[in-house]
Amino acid sequence: MVNIPSRDCVVIPLFCVSQPNAPATVVLLSGGAGTIGKLNESGWPASGNFLIRSGKLFAAHGFNLAMVAKPSDLDGLDPLLRVSDQHLEDMHKVLRYLRAQSDMPVWLVATSQSTISAAAVAIAERDSGLVAGIVLSSSITNYKIPNAVPKLDLEQIRVPVLVMHHERDACFACRPHEAPNIYDGLKNSPMRQLLLVNDGSEPVGDPCEARHFHGYIGMEQEAVDLVAAWIRQAAK
Repeated sequence: MVNIPSRDCVVIPLFCVSQPNAPATVVLLSGGAGTIGKLNESGWPASGNFLIRSGKLFAAHGFNLAMVAKPSDLDGLDPLLRVSDQHLEDMHKVLRYLRAQSDMPVWLVATSQSTISAAAVAIAERDSGLVAGIVLSSSITNYKIPNAVPKLDLEQIRVPVLVMHHERDACFACRPHEAPNIYDGLKNSPMRQLLLVNDGSEPVGDPCEARHFHGYIGMEQEAVDLVAAWIRQAAK
């Protein structure tokens, strides 16, 4: 764990894994309030969020990893904060730190509410060269949600984008039939794909939480493999 200095007296906790000969640095952005959990007995963040609990699966593909926690001055992030100047400044500091550690391309991989962050950062950083591409999984698609991804200025994104969504995602904020609206908005992305999946098993609890199809329950390995393969293809 490292703390990245950002705004006045604010730090961004970051869990990092560096690997030799990594093809890219993958930044995993947790959904919901943006927490990653305390470190467990194996030394990894303990959040049940799809991306955070799948961190070791991404590492097995050889990527450098960074898991971004919420900033020290907030209890959590929400759809309004995720497009705010302060959040974009925090993420800029994180990106600068990661590029200073490795010259490998940096990819933002987001899920659920953090897809708002990834899209907003890609828009804000469109001329900086700090973001090589983004992956949006289980995106916020419902137009009634503030800053739903299809409502953002997606034409400003000029990096490759993978939009992955589960066909049985039952979360009211992430309706699968609206995922194509994200793809359609990415008019200036040099490489874009809408990938709908339908595997997994044994969903439990709230359909908007991580142990349901919204969080790719029962198909974590397959989902990570698909994302990793797409990043490697886009990086060629």
